[in-house]
Amino acid sequence: MKRLHVRVAVADLDASVAFYRALSAAEPTVLKSDYAKWMLDDPRVNFAISTRGRQAGLDHLGIQVENNDELGDLRDRLDAATLPAVAQEQAACCYARSDKHWTVDPQGIAWESFHSLATIPMFGADDVPSQSDTKASACCAPAVETMKVAFPGKHVRA
Repeated sequence: MKRLHVRVAVADLDASVAFYRALSAAEPTVLKSDYAKWMLDDPRVNFAISTRGRQAGLDHLGIQVENNDELGDLRDRLDAATLPAVAQEQAACCYARSDKHWTVDPQGIAWESFHSLATIPMFGADDVPSQSDTKASACCAPAVETMKVAFPGKHVRA
């Protein structure tokens, strides 16, 4: 069964945790000094906030799957929709190791499809280029320009 994933970059983690704790009526499933995550069943969502975003606001959306078959199905959907996709295997991100596919919709919103494999003790280990000359924190979506997006019409896989 799939689960919607939403990640919001926040300026003040403590205030945001208090707000989303009240909104969801639930304690975070994961709470670190720079990151919090709720694995909610009503609605079925993996909702995460972090101070590691490029700027405050919506960081990316995604779909979390439970196995590699579901991840392959999502990759096939991206192929059928002729959306650009970047694969990341064994990505270290958000205190988890995951296999992923990133894409960008026509509005420029990053979408992540992923299968979490294990928890890890750090936020992430890989630097990913950002929209600017500085590197973004690990596990951020690849920069839009690296994905060679061409909407509408065909594209070239990055």
